[in-house]
Amino acid sequence: MKRITCRCAVSLFCAVMILLPASPALAEPAGKLVMFHAGSLSVPFAAMEKVFEVKYPKVDLQREASGSQAAARKVSELKKPCDIMASADYTVIDKLLIPGYADVNIRFATNQLVLCYTDKSKYAGEVNANNWYDILQRKGVVWGHSEPNVDPCGYRSLMVLQLAEQYYKIPGLYGKMLANRPIENVRPKSVELVSLLQTGNMDYAWEYLSVAVQHGLKYIVLPDEINLGNYKYDDFYAKAVVKVTGKQPGTFMDMKGGSVTYGITIIKDAPNRKAAIAFLKYMLDPQGGLNILKDQGQPPFIPCRVPTEDMKAKVPSELQKLIVVKD
Repeated sequence: MKRITCRCAVSLFCAVMILLPASPALAEPAGKLVMFHAGSLSVPFAAMEKVFEVKYPKVDLQREASGSQAAARKVSELKKPCDIMASADYTVIDKLLIPGYADVNIRFATNQLVLCYTDKSKYAGEVNANNWYDILQRKGVVWGHSEPNVDPCGYRSLMVLQLAEQYYKIPGLYGKMLANRPIENVRPKSVELVSLLQTGNMDYAWEYLSVAVQHGLKYIVLPDEINLGNYKYDDFYAKAVVKVTGKQPGTFMDMKGGSVTYGITIIKDAPNRKAAIAFLKYMLDPQGGLNILKDQGQPPFIPCRVPTEDMKAKVPSELQKLIVVKD
């Protein structure tokens, strides 16, 4: 019997390995990756999508933007297939998806509320951080916000107005402002208000700072005490409460004021979990998706965070080094 030399053995092994199919664990992510996300994340996620699909050309990232509550309900009520859900308010994931539909809630970015307008807006040359609440009460001024029951920016807009009454110590201010905002000025998504501003069909609208920056809108920066952008004022923010529809039809839940914090999760029965993990590994990287968020006017948390050690233990191992425990 002829002996196989060491070199021949190595060559034979390599040839066999080439012929064998790739291990599923090592296979490159492929297929459709479905993400439901807040409308305010549309611009940065579009930029991330381009980079991610170059890195993983076999993956087709399919994004669907809506209000955050609407996005969560597509999973919990409509049972639509989904891999990743990203919310403008991390508490939406806690209240509507955990524990039935998700295990983790990764907090990845912050924001603040601003009052947007354009050169076409009434009193555009006059409005400022000291008189905005007077202008919103003026006859003929058209202003609006998104629907509180489907979009966090909607109930956060109302929280800002509630807090303004307390901060400026003007009894009845909240009601007086809302009296000058007809219900038709309440739209399903905050980003829908952008086009109304740009076409001159609306004078003022409440948006996130990142949305204002991304769309080149003028905006009024409000005091930290009421703009929901500074966690140091969370105790004061908590004085604002807005009632919205709950998990089940006919039920309601109270949304309490707090600093704006975005959350993202992998759905438990994600059809393409491998691709979902690959995307999150890119997105939560300070040199990857978080850098895009920063460039788009939306400060990221670096590193991203979960509230407990128990939740961190449920985070996929591939993402562990990108996450810290911090409430």
